[in-house]
Amino acid sequence: MTTTGDAEHRQDDPDHGGAAGTQVQSGTQVQSGTQVQSEVSESTVRQAVGAAAMGNLVEWFDYGIYSYVTVYIAAAILGGDSSSNVGLVLALFAVAYLVRPFGGIVLGPLGDRIGRKKVLAMTIVTMSAASFLLGCLPTYSVAGWGAPVLLILIRLVQGFATGGEYGGAAAFIAEYAPDKKRGFYCSFLEFGTTGGFVLAAGLVTILQVSLSDAAMHAWGWRIPFLIAGPLGLVGLWLRSRLDDTPAFRALEERSVVSASPLKDVLTRHWRPILVCIGLVLFYNVAVYTVLFYMPTYLQTSLKLAATPALLYVLGMMLVIMFVIIPVGALSDRIGRKPLIVTSCIGFIVLSYPAFMLLDTATAWGTVLGLVILALLLVMLLGTMSATLPALFHTEVRYGGFSIGYNISTSIFGGTAPAILALLVDKTGNNAIPGAYLAVAAIVSLAAVVIVKESSRKPLPGAVSSSVAATV
Repeated sequence: MTTTGDAEHRQDDPDHGGAAGTQVQSGTQVQSGTQVQSEVSESTVRQAVGAAAMGNLVEWFDYGIYSYVTVYIAAAILGGDSSSNVGLVLALFAVAYLVRPFGGIVLGPLGDRIGRKKVLAMTIVTMSAASFLLGCLPTYSVAGWGAPVLLILIRLVQGFATGGEYGGAAAFIAEYAPDKKRGFYCSFLEFGTTGGFVLAAGLVTILQVSLSDAAMHAWGWRIPFLIAGPLGLVGLWLRSRLDDTPAFRALEERSVVSASPLKDVLTRHWRPILVCIGLVLFYNVAVYTVLFYMPTYLQTSLKLAATPALLYVLGMMLVIMFVIIPVGALSDRIGRKPLIVTSCIGFIVLSYPAFMLLDTATAWGTVLGLVILALLLVMLLGTMSATLPALFHTEVRYGGFSIGYNISTSIFGGTAPAILALLVDKTGNNAIPGAYLAVAAIVSLAAVVIVKESSRKPLPGAVSSSVAATV
């Protein structure tokens, strides 16, 4: 038996550049006042979600590895005392974020012109190849300063590709998902994000337990990077099996794909870009502080051994993975905005006390501090991937999302680990990262307040999706 959801007409929003008389979303279109229904099966939606989430898993597996083997990279690629070079390696980590806006500017509008699927295939191959090459880098003792130069070049390539990944993956899922379950399905994208971190942390932990410290410094740290290559091919295979989103295919069928999506998004859609930048500011500071910087923080600032530090972080991420899908489903019922506002206020009030608990260096203090940060973060992870695509019209969604997201990420997200390491070093205050988180949340509060609720509503300029569920 097949059931089809009711379509709810939504008038074009000038802020989103809706085309008069035509609305498209998830396989449903309205043309010259006549509604034409098409159906997307539930199994196809699940396949689309899995393919997009797998790519995100690969992306953050690549990035997670870098943060979890920072100490080993510092010793191998920069030479000398690894502890004194950690800050420099974290700065090199931030180098990739310098080019992410350029990746967003080039690849995002390209995805609006030639399709989400083609560009997402390009990004996953490039990211995985770059990670594989990181595992093949010569050491400082072999290549001298050529080693860090190669590291920078590879990170720049990886950063450019990443500039087109998250925005496209989020748009891909959002345009396939039914309106009433968009939060649920889009939360799988961040499930993939956290899964990439868990896979990276778990693999590095296994290697640290299995290998001697000398072996980890000599060659063990390279193994996770080498695994990223074939993992990316799996993601590419999953993505190649699907058609492009119904919304984009409908644009192609009506020959209304923008010839210049970059110009359109910058001239007609700059307001949602600003809102996106504001939301992503504290979102990414939270993500990169809690997930990226935390292993380094526990080891270098709190002087925990490498394996216990990773186990703490691994446990925190497993809690996030367990909760994130229910949070996404909850956002479909009560709305995205209440969860985002609660998280923002929570970070303002509780992030500094959470880091004070971590600074006790006791088991209970570490666990409680991480639990507080994890619960605040998961309210963002479970909602943002459904909130941000809803800021933009179908014709410029990939580009607008990618540009706003990556500008904010480049300035505030990728720089967070290096800034936090510097603040801790200069102030001697191990709780200072909590203050940084709180300030970021305060700065973003205006964007959080003005963002429109998108739960259970069609994407801008669209009718509600029509999804066939086979019982």
